[in-house]
Amino acid sequence: MTHSFPDVADDLLTTIDAAMPALLALSAERARSPLAPGKWSAHQVIGHLVDSAANNHQRFVRASQAGALEFPPYVQDFWVEFQRHDARDWTEIVGFWHAYNRHLAHVMRQIPAHRFQAICKIGDATPVTLEFLVRDYVVHLKHHLGQIADG
Repeated sequence: MTHSFPDVADDLLTTIDAAMPALLALSAERARSPLAPGKWSAHQVIGHLVDSAANNHQRFVRASQAGALEFPPYVQDFWVEFQRHDARDWTEIVGFWHAYNRHLAHVMRQIPAHRFQAICKIGDATPVTLEFLVRDYVVHLKHHLGQIADG
């Protein structure tokens, strides 16, 4: 199913706005507890989603500018461990995640239709279109929010 980017942006906004109350209801202690043995905590997952927003922000803008993209891979475990998201205040990281995603929804609305099929190569992965990256970004975010809700 193909969505326009404004539809994807609307879906992103609805998703993050709906998630905020549940995220903020988690105590800092609970947010720092692993979701399962050997897994990230909710705090680390939200940090990972901030990293995802940062990486995809660059991808969306650069592919819109150039019409194609070659980007280094995102090494998620390094980013999460290096940045120590779990050392930040829980409400602060959640607020930052929410604000960054509101900005990404705005960015999604700016992508011109003639760039939807821009080819994006990230690391050694199979090239995909910018449209795929935009839509997959929201799928990925929802997946991780589901992990937190189920944890």
